[in-house]
Amino acid sequence: MRALTPDLVSRVHRVVPDPGHPADLALLSDDQYRQMTERLLREIRPGEPLWVFAYGSLLWNPTFRQAEARVGIVHGWHRAYCLHLTRWRGTPEEPGLMLALDRGGSCKGVLFRLPDAEVRKDVELLLRRELVYTDSGNRPHWFEVRTATGNVRALGFVANRNCSYYRPEPDPDETVAMLARACGHGGSCAEYLYKTVASLEQYGIHDRHLWRLQERVAQRIQAETGAGI
Repeated sequence: MRALTPDLVSRVHRVVPDPGHPADLALLSDDQYRQMTERLLREIRPGEPLWVFAYGSLLWNPTFRQAEARVGIVHGWHRAYCLHLTRWRGTPEEPGLMLALDRGGSCKGVLFRLPDAEVRKDVELLLRRELVYTDSGNRPHWFEVRTATGNVRALGFVANRNCSYYRPEPDPDETVAMLARACGHGGSCAEYLYKTVASLEQYGIHDRHLWRLQERVAQRIQAETGAGI
């Protein structure tokens, strides 16, 4: 049973005004989104459906409809709290962390097949969700995903190590402290962790690293907030 519960997550939540986009980060333009969309569409093989590999919030907050879902595993990448946030799920005073796929190891996630009818629209919406700034924390990547019924080529996103807010995942104690406290106008890091672990469970996926983190984050929130709600 998960230690991190909605009750504990609610103790971290607070109302935080949106400070707006950082002045030192330039937003991607409509033309740039369209160009990236067209480039990715050209990279889809003729007659090949578009699959998207989800490992975090796309599991519970997708921007697209799904025609099919399969569990799969990618090698060479692993979930890591390597993006440091001072907006959305963190503030400059209490920075947060967000998951990305960083180099090394492997990652089990979920493949979603997109309906053919509106692939162009769905790809652009996906890019607008995952990439906000020209200095983005993520970058598109084509994966070869192993599934129980064969390998599938899928679009996904990996950490951009050249991004200004990329950092290797902190040591466990610092990671737990940040996840247990950080909250921005988009919600708390504890909520993000809870929803990710719960969504993975729905597909029978047990990420040992996230499972241990949710246990320790729950203990930290309990210790800092006491027994009462």
